[in-house]
Amino acid sequence: MAMELSPRKPVLLVMYVAVFCVLTASAKKVPVQTIGPIFIFGDSTMDVGTNNLIDNCKARADHPYYGIDYPGSQATGRFSNGLNTADTIVQLLGGYDFSPLPYLALVNDSSNFTREILNGVNFASGGAGLAKATGKAFYGQVISMEEQVQQFKAVRGNITAFLGESKGDNLLQNSMYILSIGSNDIMEYVFTHPMTPEQFVVNLTNTYAIHLKNLYCKGARKFGIISIPPIGCCPIARSPPGSACSDEPNNLARACHASFESLLKNMSSTLKGFKYSVANTYNMTMSIITKPTDCMFSGFKDVKSACCGNLTTLGISECKKGAHLCKYRDDYLFWDGVHPTQKASKLAANAIVFSQDPDFVSPINFSSLRNA
Repeated sequence: MAMELSPRKPVLLVMYVAVFCVLTASAKKVPVQTIGPIFIFGDSTMDVGTNNLIDNCKARADHPYYGIDYPGSQATGRFSNGLNTADTIVQLLGGYDFSPLPYLALVNDSSNFTREILNGVNFASGGAGLAKATGKAFYGQVISMEEQVQQFKAVRGNITAFLGESKGDNLLQNSMYILSIGSNDIMEYVFTHPMTPEQFVVNLTNTYAIHLKNLYCKGARKFGIISIPPIGCCPIARSPPGSACSDEPNNLARACHASFESLLKNMSSTLKGFKYSVANTYNMTMSIITKPTDCMFSGFKDVKSACCGNLTTLGISECKKGAHLCKYRDDYLFWDGVHPTQKASKLAANAIVFSQDPDFVSPINFSSLRNA
């Protein structure tokens, strides 16, 4: 990212880092199934290189120390020291070593486009939101959720053209659609307050409904929704650094989860074949932030600070070569001022994919949804 992160500017996204005692990083991998691919939508917690390919985009992670623990210590555009949430979830769902490739990368390599889209596509863009304008004023060009759905429409057209309408539709209906988005919308609201909090939640939910219905109309049936975490607890939102979580974004995150869950219940009862799983990342994250010693498998020693980035009078500066870098990344919940470490993403994925606790994921987990 070219701009310094500060509490006065919206954040890309804090990840919902989920850890609870019954799950460990050694959870059994789901066997590969003869079912559809996985399509991923969202923001920086899911971006695996989209923003690298966008001109005039300031929300970038294509430089050290990003990727320091990725194979070959490569900065791939993931906002992590290694793998991110998209990678860790699809690994556990089975059939993937890493997230499907970014849509823009596949477009740039048209010779492999048709073959690769049958393995899934990642549309996520760091800084993006549910509203079309979210992120653009602060980060320049990013791919909004509306634009990501339009990209999926192009992918759908290529799949049905290649397989035929019937086989293509069957593949898409058996595929899984994972969405993690909304935090950037909240952070921009916190900085602008264009309406009441109640109206903001209603508007954001209505916007989410439009995107979900558009995906449904293009063949999507299995929706894995990762809701908004307590973004007021990320290092950059704590002012001064290390202080208490910020209440306003956290309250909005809780309200949005309740509203999104109600929307999904309604859609599942009114749209034929609509199935969903929603991960309550607010509860997941707070369970470890408020009581880190309760979960013996977490091993985090610091749940407030950023592993990478310098403390400034405004908060946490950008994570880049020459900035402070912690020695033991697995001790930290947060990689930079906003995003989780690779270890945190892996533990979160275990919760999202395998948990049976309705306080963390409901009405079924992602593994059950994948095999539904």
